[in-house]
Amino acid sequence: MTDNYEYTSHTAKEIAGQPSLWKETYDIIVLENKKIASFLNEALVFEDLQVLLIGAGTSAYIGEVLEKYVQQKLGHTTRAVASTDFISHSKDFLIDRQRPTLMISFARSGDSPESIAAIELADDFCKNLYHLIITCNPHGKLKKNANSRNSYVLLMPENANDKGLAMTGSFTSMLLAGLLISDLAKLSENKKYVDFLIKYGELILERYDQRIREVASQKFSRAVFLGSGPLKGIARESQLKVQELSDGQVICKYDSFLGLRHGPKAVINNSTLVVYLFSNDNFVNKYEYDLVRSINEQKEKSYEMGIGEVIGFKDEISLDLSIDTSERKNIPEEFFAVCAVLPSQMLGLYKSINLGLSPDSPSVKNSINRVVQGVNIYKR
Repeated sequence: MTDNYEYTSHTAKEIAGQPSLWKETYDIIVLENKKIASFLNEALVFEDLQVLLIGAGTSAYIGEVLEKYVQQKLGHTTRAVASTDFISHSKDFLIDRQRPTLMISFARSGDSPESIAAIELADDFCKNLYHLIITCNPHGKLKKNANSRNSYVLLMPENANDKGLAMTGSFTSMLLAGLLISDLAKLSENKKYVDFLIKYGELILERYDQRIREVASQKFSRAVFLGSGPLKGIARESQLKVQELSDGQVICKYDSFLGLRHGPKAVINNSTLVVYLFSNDNFVNKYEYDLVRSINEQKEKSYEMGIGEVIGFKDEISLDLSIDTSERKNIPEEFFAVCAVLPSQMLGLYKSINLGLSPDSPSVKNSINRVVQGVNIYKR
């Protein structure tokens, strides 16, 4: 991507640099493996432990992708909660003061007021609380304020702290870290999935760069992103990337394949780009391909993109972005989710440029910022 990319924005470099970040992230987890395990084991001994995955915006979507995986691997009730919901309705999530709680916070800057307030609220309420803070900024308030008694801060690679407005490398690095930390006992075994991710990411960046540019140049004013299971969280992150990088000139929506039928399908018209994030589960594909057929029957769309490790329905889609390599292996969907967001990041980047915007700061009226502003935190 960088070899033939004539723009020098931070966002372009940050998107292209993600495969390298994934290797660095794995190496960091290996280096800190024993310390992380020791910290987590203090919390995991409690049978009634609850795990909360906390973040704001893109960082909250990490929790949505990870929720079921973390619950399965750690063996404790796990809930993804946006800090933007938590600070106004903390009593909905913190009910029993005595219940042991592990709060895993994801934050690029570590300076957003909601992230800081969420930790303070939990500290005030819970009698037995553990904080695992995964952040990209060594100078952020989350890092500086962490209490060594009940907190562990895991810093992502230096280049994961995106300089552009849109979270790209920070999102995928923290997502990968969450996956690896949830299954530390199999860290060495899971390296093969990280290696595949790196190959898949490089392939997407090289093979599909020009084709995604061409899609971005089309005149669509709406985009719908669809995903099943953990890929629904990636669909949500994908729609945000295109919407924020286009400064809202492309209105985006996300849903599950089955959920789209229950009303939201009405948004699809002749100026709508439809992006499918396909599962690598053949059973799930049956429902997904049924939806593709249904959309094709209504003939109302501008273009379709399909993203998947393997796509068995290529003839029905305008552009299929399948991995399809001789080394292809069906990796767990949660791992595939890490690279599945790349095409939408690239789409958002090129749409931003196509619209004459600056990808690093696309908000002409400054309505959105790299670190959210104007949020007041109130005490009950």
